[in-house]
Parts: sequence; structure tokens; C-alpha cells
Amino acid sequence: MNNETSASGGVVVAVRGGVVDIRFDAHLPPIYSLLHAREGKIAIEVLSQLDAHRVRGIALTTTEGLARGNPVEDTGGQLKVPVGKGILSRMFDVFGNPIDRQAAPSDVQWRNVHRAPPPLARRSTKSEIFETGIKVIDVLVPLERGGKGGLFGGAGVGKTVLLTEMIHNMIEHQKGISLFCGIGERCREGEELYRDMKAAGVLPNMVMVFGQMNEPPGSRLRVGLTALTMAEYFRDDEHRDVLLLIDNIFRFIQAGMEVSGLLGQMPSRLGYQPTMGTELSGLEERIANTDTGAITSIQAVYVPADDMTDPAAVHVFSHLSTSIVLSRKRAGEGLYPAVDLLQSSSKMATPGIVGERHYLLAQKIRETLATYENLKDIIAMLGLEQLAPEDRQVVNRARRLERFLTQPFFATEQFSGIKGKLVSLKDSIDGCERILRDEFKDYPESALYMIGAIDEAKAKTQAAKPAAKAEPGSKPGAKADLKPATDDKPGAKVGPKPATDAKPGAKDAPKPATDAKPDAKDAPKPAADSKPEAKAAPKPATDSKPEANAAPKPATDDKPDAKDASKHATDSKPDAKSDPKPATDSEPDAKDASKHATDSKPDAKPDPKPAGDSQPEAKPQPQAKSDAKPARAPEPEVDHAAAGAHES
Repeated sequence: MNNETSASGGVVVAVRGGVVDIRFDAHLPPIYSLLHAREGKIAIEVLSQLDAHRVRGIALTTTEGLARGNPVEDTGGQLKVPVGKGILSRMFDVFGNPIDRQAAPSDVQWRNVHRAPPPLARRSTKSEIFETGIKVIDVLVPLERGGKGGLFGGAGVGKTVLLTEMIHNMIEHQKGISLFCGIGERCREGEELYRDMKAAGVLPNMVMVFGQMNEPPGSRLRVGLTALTMAEYFRDDEHRDVLLLIDNIFRFIQAGMEVSGLLGQMPSRLGYQPTMGTELSGLEERIANTDTGAITSIQAVYVPADDMTDPAAVHVFSHLSTSIVLSRKRAGEGLYPAVDLLQSSSKMATPGIVGERHYLLAQKIRETLATYENLKDIIAMLGLEQLAPEDRQVVNRARRLERFLTQPFFATEQFSGIKGKLVSLKDSIDGCERILRDEFKDYPESALYMIGAIDEAKAKTQAAKPAAKAEPGSKPGAKADLKPATDDKPGAKVGPKPATDAKPGAKDAPKPATDAKPDAKDAPKPAADSKPEAKAAPKPATDSKPEANAAPKPATDDKPDAKDASKHATDSKPDAKSDPKPATDSEPDAKDASKHATDSKPDAKPDPKPAGDSQPEAKPQPQAKSDAKPARAPEPEVDHAAAGAHES
């Protein structure tokens, strides 16, 4: 073990995870000094001085291979990163090393990441609105130029998508510098963002700095300062406006909590570090609007378990001028961006900053949405129809406002298939005012969903009208095709009437089938007159014993002819609704006629006579009614005739 140290070097005496204790005999390095071990492979930042010869630091890289007695070299300075025009369109880590597989940038300067906030004398006191091109943000929760806005929400509600869209709008339409800082998030998201920005052609005005979740806690704690140092260069030296997007500021606090635990500090509430407020202020206060330029920061804030009272969320709230709360419920309803319109707030929404018209409109929108929120329970229990007319009108306005404030994003074109929209503040305000004036009360709610300016709703509705007209045109055609099928059913029911006239043979049966439609009109009369015919039927049956006309009466009697009765019972089911008795008389005639056709070949000539007699019988039907009662007397004769027919 080599315990000898040079004038600027020390030796490792303890290693506990990412915390390293180092002994210096000659001099003690100051706080925030950068130390190197194992020939520069391991970087350590001094955080505390234990005594006159020992310091304790946190490793910014993994401590794999580090052991007691390893020499440590003091670099004599703090952590530095490159700044300049050469860093545009590049991707860096916490040390300023390029990680995009390209050569190191040239024509750059190196600056310390630990810098003081701008003095009050340099800060600008003018409050201006920062337009994002996103309707819901510009109207209800406007951002401040040179201020800080936070996107609060749990996992999977659209924080990263909203940040990506703001990058696109800033670069494409405002010609500013965008700097994306990834703290403790997924490496996949960083790689996808780099590829998407490069494909979109906006990478030349963008810088990316990443310290993702696979990095040690020391690296995640300092990567935010690295990105902020680069942003300060463009603001102070280049005099340009910078959009700094941080994803996720909660991971910055979480990394500080890990470091605090490793250093042995007493934890505060819910396990957070006791110095959380100081660490967060050191980062947030450097984001300011000065006389040379402005750094506008939009930060995604992960809220553990959607608890807005979490200490991390509460501390971040105090530094923000705009708080945009993302709702999981709205995301589930498909209302993107899923901004909770009632919980979100902005200090810029005052008459002196946004103007009287904008302020009154925002207040009216909030009032309408709040009333709708209170009525949701009543609507769920009683229904919309039970509300007063004024309340129904408020509900209709609120639902249309919610859908109008949705917007397709350029960042999600490949997923949704809808082209992104950039809406100016003027068009956003005009659309909300026209909805509140009930100008679009006759338009469907879907016409206002995922559009840009309000005029697109009219074009969307007009485009849907031809399709709506074509659909009803096809339905009547389908019904017209079904009418013959429906008409066949009554014809089948009325069919027994012609079937009674076709007793002599089955050849005449097709003719009445063609007359099914005319018979449908006269169906009530034969239905009423057919009863007497069935009762008067025994008379011709007694006159023509060998003929098949006598068969209908036994068909109604189940005892003498059970087989035929079972057959006719199954055949008479469809006709039982309209005219059951004629059905039983007509269908057996057709079947028995076919049976006896072979037996009655000699009688084929006299058969037309009874057929001719049966037709006149239909006219004197009133007389048949009077004979209906005595017609039941000669039942034994009918039974003998049936027996004879059965024997034949």
C-alpha cells in the first residue's frame, strides 16, 4: 500500500458505495473540488471536510476497482463543461464529453458548473408571455418569458410528450435555442428524442445533456448544473432566448436524497435530505430573465403516487410561476394534452399582464368547467334531462370547451396519424369566445375534438355531411329489398284460401301463389267466411264419398286419423295466427288430393264438377252460416266415409 502523497495528491482510506474518504497530508482540497483516481477513470467531487487531513466526496462515476491506498489526484478546480457555438446539435454527459459517437467539439470554452445566480440589478422586471402554440397552455396557464413552468403528473400521463412538443414549437417557429436535460430518466427516451429531432431537422439549434437513471447518484445530481451552465452562455454571451427543458426535476431531488443518505446525514420528512430546499434553490434561482436574454424553463415533475402534498412537489411549487397539472382521468378519456384545467394555475394570468379580455375569458372558462364538475354527480344519478335548461346549456358549453382545448401534436403524428397543429394565441382566444357565445351549440362535440383553429370544426362537419347522406341512402335500399320477403309471409298465411279452391289437383296451386299480394288485402274477408265453409264442408263430403273432398273433416278429428292429424298439425303452425281453420282444411286437401290422385283416376272427369260446385258455394256463404249448427249432426256418416277412404 502506497501511503505517500504528493503535494497535490492523496490516498483513499475508505470506500462506501459512491462515498469515498480521502486523506491529504499537504493541503486539503476545497469544497466542490474535482478529484481523479485510477488515472482519471474515476471522478470524485469533494462535499465535506472531515478534519485537517481528510475529505469526503461523492463519486460521479462508478467506483468499480477503487480500493484503499489508491492514489488520488487533485485537479485544482471544479467540474467544468464546454460552452460555445460548437456544442449545438450535440449530445453530452455530465462531464461535457460527447456521447453521440462523434468527435469532440472544437472552438469551445470550459466553465465551472458551480456559478452564482445573476444579481438583482441584472434581472429584468418586465413580465412577458411565452407563447407555446398549445391552446390550453396559452389560454388558461400562460408561461412567463424567463420564468419557470412545471408539468406535474404521475407516470404515463404525457409529460415527456408535452416537453417534446414545446421543443418542436420553439425551434420551428421562434428560432431560439432549446436545451434538453435528462435527469434520471430512461436511456431509451434520450435515444429516441435524439433520433426524432435529427429526423425533423431541428437538431442544429438544440443541445442535449443526459445523466440517465443508470448513472450514479452523483452524476444525476450534477447533470442539471451542466445543462444550466450551457444555457447561461447562450443567454449572457450570445444574447439569445433559451428554452431549457428538464425531465425530470424530481430525479434531481431523488439523487440528492441518495447522496445525503450515503454521506450519513439525518433524513428529513419521508426520507428526503435535510438540505433539499438549498439544493433546489441553487438550481432554480439561476434560471432567470436578465437584460441580455431569458432562460425559460419547463420542468417535468414526477409526483409519487399522484400525491400533490409530497415534500418534493411542494418545494418545486414554490419556485414556479406556472403549474400545469396533468390528469390521469383526462388521459383515460383521450383528452390530450391531459391538463387538469381546474388545478393548474399561472401567476401570469392577471389583467395587467395578459390583458382584460384574456383574463375575463380565462375566468369564464374556469367558471363554466367548475360548474360542470359540480353537476357530474347529479348527471350520473338522474341524467342530463333532469337538469334545468340553464345547467344543460352550461354542460354543453363545458363539454365543447374540453374538446376544443385538445390538440394534435407534431411529436405524436406517427402514432395518432393526425397532423400536428400550431395555434396562435389570437385564434385560441377567438375559438373559446365563440363557444361560450353558443355559436357551435348545433355542432357535434366530435367536430371540436383534435382540431387547431375553431374554423376547422365547420370544415370537419361539412366533410362529414356527404358521408352521412350516403349512409341513409343505402339503408332504404336494403329495406326495399326486404319488402318482398316480408310480403311473402302474409301471402303464405293467406295461401290456404286459394288452396281450398285447388282441391282437384296440385297443378292449380301455383296460380294462387302468384296472387298472394292481392289476397293480402282481401285476407280479412276470407278469414271470416272460411269458418262457415269449414262447418258446411260435410255436405259435399256426404255427396262424394269416394272423392278426396271428404278428407278435411277427419283431418280435424284426431281420433280416426292420428297420422294425418300429426302431419297437419305441424303444417298448420305457421297459419295458426291468422286463419287456423282454413289452414287445416286447405293443406290436408292438397295432400289428400295428391294421395287419392292415383286412386281416383277413373273419377278424374267428374272431379271438376265438385270443383265447380265449390266455387258457387263461396257466394251463398250467409246461408251456410244458418246451416252451420245442423251440419254437425251427420258426424257418423262422415266417420264412415273417412273409414272408407282410409281403407281404400
